[in-house]
Parts: sequence; structure tokens; C-alpha cells
Amino acid sequence: MNVAVVKEILGGERRVALVPESCAKLSKAGMAVVVESGAGVAAFFSDDDYEKAGARVENGPAAVLGGAGLVLKVHPPAFNPAVGLHEADMMRPDALLVGQLVPARHPEAVAKLAERGITAFAMDRIPRITRAQPMDTLSSMANIAGYRAVLLAADLLPRFFPMMTTAAGTVLPAKVLVIGAGVAGLQAIATARRLGAVVEATDTRPEVREQVQSLGARFVGVETGESAQDAGGYAKELSAEFYRKQAELIAGRCAAADVVVTTALIGGVKAPRLITAGMVRAMRPGSVIVDVAAEGGGNCELTRPGETVVENGVTICGHDNLPSTLPWHASTLFSRNLASFVLAFWKDGRFRHDLDDEILRAARVASGGGKD
Repeated sequence: MNVAVVKEILGGERRVALVPESCAKLSKAGMAVVVESGAGVAAFFSDDDYEKAGARVENGPAAVLGGAGLVLKVHPPAFNPAVGLHEADMMRPDALLVGQLVPARHPEAVAKLAERGITAFAMDRIPRITRAQPMDTLSSMANIAGYRAVLLAADLLPRFFPMMTTAAGTVLPAKVLVIGAGVAGLQAIATARRLGAVVEATDTRPEVREQVQSLGARFVGVETGESAQDAGGYAKELSAEFYRKQAELIAGRCAAADVVVTTALIGGVKAPRLITAGMVRAMRPGSVIVDVAAEGGGNCELTRPGETVVENGVTICGHDNLPSTLPWHASTLFSRNLASFVLAFWKDGRFRHDLDDEILRAARVASGGGKD
């Protein structure tokens, strides 16, 4: 089977779906990997690196996609203006596609794949079970996003992060509030603590308290009898009364913070509005908000996805693709996740997509002309 990897066409994207390290693993398993020339350059992987790993390099996406039985991508297929064709139309109707498709945000891409008869597996739909951990692209990318968010905040903040004792007096450490203690939030906490900040975190799920405290941060939360976590391990929507109490807590903590990092997503996709314009106005001038949930619409009312703006002296960073800012490691981790997924179901020289398997059943979003 030919495995295709093309250059990602989304503006600003620097990741590549498969790195040479993983190409070598797939080649050893009997797959023929074909990579579009220049696909890995933005992530610092050259065509020569791929060829040394056993891949074949071809010019142009049509030549790469047309002969592939399995296509690996970072983003959902889209129209490629450079060649005047949609990526799905360059693929074989019987091909398999594996990538981070996020169907709730990209229904048109899933519909296009279904119309073409392409079987598509969304890595973002893989269940959170032990067997699937090596395939968890969401966690891999969230780790990077949480780390980068704090570095961005440190760069934008007109103050030190750590406490410093100087000849001119003592500088107190920055106060950082992290909203959402999932993978991105926990990494943000750990990074802020490493930089010397005083950190507190809040989450709708009280069960994450110990994780927050284990990283040296203070947990602040609303007491509730409601279950705040769905069967997949993600935060879920709660009652209006809960959100009223949560808003009061967040307003007070934001006003006291130098930096706020927001990472909250419902179902791993939808960003709830947690910081209002009024809360921003109550923050000190020079404060910083980094909205990691910008891609999902943003947790802050004033976030502009893809932009950094200043409102009432508060800098609000809405970077909507933080993993792409660390393209080498982001590509490497994403590639390992995809390779783990493919190799887990590669048997006797073919990819076996048996829907009795809970991972495949959960991940499949399109098959044979019909959307699942």
C-alpha cells in the first residue's frame, strides 16, 4: 500500500503529518511512503531526510495523492488554490484518510470525503482508553499549546515572572491564573511554575484538584453536586446556576492576575465564553490573556482568533495554532501518533478497519459514500 503525505496548505501551518523517523517504521512494516517535495521543510525535515528514511519524494500533490491507498494529513482536506483542485478530488475514491479532522468544525470537509467514497478516520475522535494513548494527537498538541501559551504570556507581560532580589529591591513574582486543567492547562501550570510564577487554576471538574496541586499550583473552584465530566473524559456543559457562580469566581481571580491562560473546551471542541468584556476592563493595565481556546471561538469575549489585540491596556492573544509554532516537535509527536494508529491495525500487508474495534468505530467519520 502507498502511503501519501502532502504539504499542508492551511495558511501559517508549519507541521507535516509524517516525519522521517515514522516513515522508516512504516517502510519497515511493508508500506511504500510517498511524500510531496517540500512537505516537511517548514518543520525542518528536508526531502533528503525522507529519502534516507526510505520514502519516495514526488513533485506536486496530485502525483502523491492519486496513487495512495492511505493518506495522512494534519488538517482536513481543502481546496488547493495552487493546483485549482480540492485535495479530496485528487484522492482515489477507495482511499483511506487519517488526520485530525474535527468534524464538528469542518462538516463540509467530512461531507466532501463521504461524497468521494473515501473512508476517513478522525484522530480527534479516538476514545480516551489505555490502548489508544499512543494515538492521542489531542493530548500531544495540547501539551505544546499549554507550554507555548505561557512563553507567549511571558514575552507579552511587561513584568518579570519569577521573584527577584535586586539592588533596587525585591520584585514579586507574577500571578498566573489558568482556566481549564486538562492537558493544555496542566502543561501551562507546569511551565508557569518553572518560570517562577505564583499559579492558581480553576476547572469545572473538582477531580483535577490533586493534579493541579501536584504541580505546585492552588486550585480554586465552585463547589457543585453536578458531574462535570462526560464519558470521554472531557468537560461537559453544566447548569446556569453553576456558570453564574463560576463567573463570579473567575471575575475576582482575573482582577488579581497578571496573566490569564484559558484552555477550556466543551467536548474537546466548543469554547465556552468565560471572560466577559467587563472582566477584562477590571484587569490591571499591562495584564495578559492568552486564549488557547481561540481555535474553538475563544474563552474570552474579546478574543479575535488569529490576532493579538489590546483592550483597555490588557493584551489578548488569540493565536489559533500554537502547536505550529514548534513545528519540529509538533510534527514529530503528531507523526508518532499517526504511525501508532496505522501500525496498530496493519496486518498481513493491509490496513484492516474492523468496526468491531472500539477505536476504529469511534474514529471513523466517513465511509463508502456515507457519513457516519
